Amino acid sequence: MWEKINEKFKKYPARIRVAEKMIELGLSVNDDGKVYCGNLKISDKALATAANVDRRAIKSTIEVINEDEELYNLFNNIIPAGTLLKNIAKNLELGVIEIEVGQESEGILAITTNLIAKKGIGIRQAYAEDTELQETPKLTIITEEPVKGDLINEFLKINGVTRVSIY
Repeated sequence: MWEKINEKFKKYPARIRVAEKMIELGLSVNDDGKVYCGNLKISDKALATAANVDRRAIKSTIEVINEDEELYNLFNNIIPAGTLLKNIAKNLELGVIEIEVGQESEGILAITTNLIAKKGIGIRQAYAEDTELQETPKLTIITEEPVKGDLINEFLKINGVTRVSIY
């Protein structure tokens, strides 16, 4: 699908940024041609600011999406992922593990969660950024309790892991 998006918008970098920002934030195009996050309508100005583009780029991007059945089906069916607990984990006495990955990212989630489970720690949430959308994608794992630093070395042994932070 990324090829389709890049093909449709390749001459218009602002439109690519709009499409990428919509996917990143879980924004969809509704039947009325407006942009939504769930059932909350997002203004063109707000999306333009977030994507760092002129408001006209929002309208032209939506027009292209509405005219292309495949793109419309993609952008009409996007659902926001929900709340990422990372920024409030400390308030909830949860742990946060943030793992930066390189191009080789296959199996990192499975290996990481296995290492955490072996320590008897429950996992509350896992969020993996798209390796095609992000320059330095991160896997964020929220645990039922803070994780000890001795796991950092274990995580760093996993093929494709470039950096680990625990907080």
